[in-house]
Amino acid sequence: MVPFLEGDADASLPGADWYAALMQIRELAIPDAYELTPRQFADDRGLFLEWYRFDVLEQAIGHSLDLKQANLSVSRRGVLRGIHFAAIPGQAKLVTAAAGAVLDFVVDIRLGSPTFGRWDTVLLDSADRRVVYLAEGLGHAFVALTDDATVTYLVNDVFRPDREFGVNPLDPAIGLEIPHEAGEPILSPKDAAAPSLAEAERLGTLPAWDDARQLYASLAAGA
Repeated sequence: MVPFLEGDADASLPGADWYAALMQIRELAIPDAYELTPRQFADDRGLFLEWYRFDVLEQAIGHSLDLKQANLSVSRRGVLRGIHFAAIPGQAKLVTAAAGAVLDFVVDIRLGSPTFGRWDTVLLDSADRRVVYLAEGLGHAFVALTDDATVTYLVNDVFRPDREFGVNPLDPAIGLEIPHEAGEPILSPKDAAAPSLAEAERLGTLPAWDDARQLYASLAAGA
């Protein structure tokens, strides 16, 4: 875990050490997924924060990100998007809420993973302004807890429709817990028709844990 230092940061610290004093990073219950909590600087004008910096994230995940695309969605309360994933090498994602609030889900759909079928959550909102990082091969979903919930995320590959897949977010075998305040989940026709986790396994669309580990190792080695 990168330490979070209370009080003013010491600007005499070099480079990433100085910035690490302004960012708390913890690994989620799903391996290769992280929650980042940036420090906010507020005054009578408003506030300022840095929600991404390459060197600090690199220290946590063991390699740099070559970012290729930025996405943004606006959802009304109850909208449930996901569970989405891409075939390996897939897309790593860095996700935050610019406005409103969503409950973000990271789902381990990597066959052979010790946490296969499990998930973890992070509340992304305009108060704490947390960020979620999820590595290639992980499933991603979120449910809007407010109207005009605005989610933006950076990815390390462009959208490739032929390599994009989904799992039904209401699959009882996964058991995502949708907060009561979200109301009745609202799904796109595509997400509602997505296969269950077991069906996706039979279809051969799920990424493999071993393939994901090999990819992470090659990224760490700079290959």
